[in-house]
Amino acid sequence: MSDAPKNQWMIYGANGFTGELIAREAVQRGEKPLLAGRREGQVKKLAGELSLPHRIFGLDEPGAIAEALWDVKAVVHSAGPFVVTSRPMMEACLTTGTHYLDITGEITVFERVLAHKTQARAAGVALLPGVGFDVVPSDNLAARLAQALPDATHLDLAFVGEGAEWSRGTLKTVIENLPASGAVRRDGEIVPVPLAYLTRDIDFPSLGRRRTVTIPWGDVSTAYHTTGIPNIRVFTGMHPKTIRRMRLMRPLLPVLGLKWVKNALKGWVDRTVTGPDRTTRNNARLHLWGEVRNSGGHSVWASIETAEGYSFTATSSVECVRRVLAGQVEPGAWTPSKAFGVHFVDGLPGVVTGEIQKR
Repeated sequence: MSDAPKNQWMIYGANGFTGELIAREAVQRGEKPLLAGRREGQVKKLAGELSLPHRIFGLDEPGAIAEALWDVKAVVHSAGPFVVTSRPMMEACLTTGTHYLDITGEITVFERVLAHKTQARAAGVALLPGVGFDVVPSDNLAARLAQALPDATHLDLAFVGEGAEWSRGTLKTVIENLPASGAVRRDGEIVPVPLAYLTRDIDFPSLGRRRTVTIPWGDVSTAYHTTGIPNIRVFTGMHPKTIRRMRLMRPLLPVLGLKWVKNALKGWVDRTVTGPDRTTRNNARLHLWGEVRNSGGHSVWASIETAEGYSFTATSSVECVRRVLAGQVEPGAWTPSKAFGVHFVDGLPGVVTGEIQKR
């Protein structure tokens, strides 16, 4: 392995939907990342279009990953499902002294990466999971609320995507995590709960009242590491009929976890899902809301609006890696707010931050 200085950064999974968006955003901002992935045809084609260097390798050989990172200062890892792909990439980054960023939303991945704080410090690298929609805006929202009510014991976060669609990669990640169904944090511990466990009607400032339901979102992990609040739930907007259907599906979850069923579902995704087009990405909005409460019955809440989720992820990821490369993040394992401060999200395009409100 060469001792040459590290002088570039990499987008791994550039052939994927979100990886390509990150690459295009990087070029628009004057960056020249190294594009990488395991599918040569797709990576090479995008690299040629954007006049960027490229590198082809898989994640099944630790030595090959380390060799591919010898001159790479930071990786934005965008190849899911991260429950499978994050460990080999993170371990290679720790071996080679390469900063690791990813766009995961998976609770188990956040817990795994954030548990490597000591190893990251020893290696002199920053580990930053969730530098996209999962979980930058919600993590900043949680941090602001915790500052406003320092003795808070409970945190609820919620989001609604108006006009939003999912990509193939996101849906495949959901499928890969079956039969896991739900999770909340209770008294500091992450505990499993049934599918569509709880509902809550929430007044979003720009939308009005919406029915929401609990989901196992990444903030169940990260918001605790950011705020120390021991009881955390995350909700998303959903039609009441859909919630009822989800609850009826609970007995089927063990079957959905079978390997052949997962493979069939992933095949269906490949055949039918493309992800949001440019018009959708330009017009859709994400609406986030959060509330903290203390044991005395006091509470505060606030809201954030952002650009469509995949567009937000592209701009946020590029800004995060630029700050890491500029030396603004100390070695260690960090949530977005711990790395960049509670107001990081305010400066990103399309973000509207609401004022803290007291009840």
